[in-house]
Order: sequence, then structure tokens, then C-alpha cells
Amino acid sequence: QVQLVESGGGLVQAGGSLRLSCAASGNILSFNAMAWYRQAPGKQRELVAGIVSGGRTSYADSVKGRFTISRDIAKNTLDLQMNSLKPEDTAVYYCKGQTGGRQYWGQGTQVTVSS
Repeated sequence: QVQLVESGGGLVQAGGSLRLSCAASGNILSFNAMAWYRQAPGKQRELVAGIVSGGRTSYADSVKGRFTISRDIAKNTLDLQMNSLKPEDTAVYYCKGQTGGRQYWGQGTQVTVSS
């Protein structure tokens, strides 16, 4: 059973930075694609950033230039470096991985950005 566990969330002031990590139970390179999503209260879950097996990345317009998605092979994690955080980035952030034709989700980590 594949498991994904997020960490690194917390409370930060606007303009600050946080780094989220998603630890995978299997080899991180075995996932065809991985991504970070977020869901704010009363809103739908939205895609924040994604990375495919070849290393190509994509970002939501709202986070381009501020967030960076990457895979740490040594730590076997999917990371999301978030800089210049804004109050509107406040949400629960989820890690998603796709492998073997199935999708797996982590339990989420809360990010709160105060103004």
C-alpha cells in the first residue's frame, strides 16, 4: 500500500517562506507524476504545482515565481518551497502521487499565512 505523508506546514507571516515535504512509502521515482494541491475553506481543491517522471514541472499562475516543486531523491520526498507567501495561500496542502494507474493522496498539512 502506497502512503504519502506531508509535513512542514505551519503559521507564517506574509512575505515569509515555508518548505513542505511529502514522504513516500515507495521509491519516489516510481511515481509517473506527483503534485501539490491545496484547499482553502469553502473552496474547491486546486492544483498548485506538478512534476512528471522526466522532471518537467508546471505551476498554477497564482504561485509562479514564488513556489518551486522538486523531488529529493536522497530523502525520497516531494518538496514544495514556498516563498513570498500571501494570506491567500492559506489552505490545507495535499500531496498526490500517481503510479500503477492509481492515484494516492496524503492527509494534508495546514499552511496559514497571516497579514
